Formats: sequence, C-alpha cells, structure tokens
Amino acid sequence: MTTPAELFKNEVKQADIDHHTPTAGAMTGHVVANLVILANKLQQAKWYVKGINATTLKELFDKLLSQAYRQKDDLGKTLIDENLIVPSVQEEFDTYTMLEENGQNKYETADWLINNFVHDYDTENMFITRAIKLANKENRPVLALALTNLLAANNHNIATLQALLGKTARDGLDEEE
Repeated sequence: MTTPAELFKNEVKQADIDHHTPTAGAMTGHVVANLVILANKLQQAKWYVKGINATTLKELFDKLLSQAYRQKDDLGKTLIDENLIVPSVQEEFDTYTMLEENGQNKYETADWLINNFVHDYDTENMFITRAIKLANKENRPVLALALTNLLAANNHNIATLQALLGKTARDGLDEEE
C-alpha cells in the first residue's frame, strides 16, 4: 500500500513534469495560486483602505474577496474532477503565483490599490488564456469552460476597477504588452 508521503512525493514529481511541458492542469495550477495571493491582497486592502471612498471600496473588496475564494474552490473541484493536480499548500502557492504581495501595500492610496488589482487580474488573465488554449488542445471542454467563465469575471472586474480610476477597460494595459 502506498503511503501518504509517497503519494505526495509522486504528486510533486508529476507537477514538476507538468509545469515544464506545460499542461492545462499545470497552467490552471498557476491560476489557483494567483487566486490565493489575490485573496490575501484583497483582504489586506479591505482592512486597510483609506480615503473618502473607503466604505464603498471595503464593500467592493469584500465582494471581490468572496468571489476569489469561490473561484479558487470551483477551479480546484474542476481540476479534481478532471483527475488533475491542484496546488493545496502555501509552498505551492508561493512557487506558482505570479502575483506579488507586500506588507507595505496597506499604506498605499486607494487609487494605487485599485490600479494594482487591475494589473493582478490582467496577469491572471494571461495564465487563464494560456490554460484555455491548452485545455482545448487536450480535449478538456469542462476545464476550458470553467476557465472561460473565470476570464469573463476577471474582464468584468478589470472594467469595474478601471472605471473607478476614470479609465476604459483596457486603458493602460494593452500598450504595455
């Protein structure tokens, strides 16, 4: 009988192989890790945002935080249903995320926080679009659909946050590519 330690060792080995290939599951693992870090950042912003619009922003950040938790859980369930590996411990989240968190961010302005979230969602979308392409290539329509729905939600969040900054949805994002 295989021990839990052996099973996890095999999982880590397979995840490393999948991340170097890459596969839809591995790319989606990056999305899951990004959602974990995004949730941490949203929690911090909800607690610390200051300014005349703080009450409204705390409500928005709370809504986005709840959404991120739900999306992470839903995406994890989809990966399990697809017999794929889901990152599930902090070390994996730290390894696979492309988002950056920093304790000093709590002292930034509301506009700075909003702009930072716009870029986080945009970064997450880069991994989502890659994962969608890989899921389609691997004939995983359920995973592709889950990722497409996540992409739509992120696009809406970007447009909402950008509007708070007086910008259009893609203003300042596409020019940077």
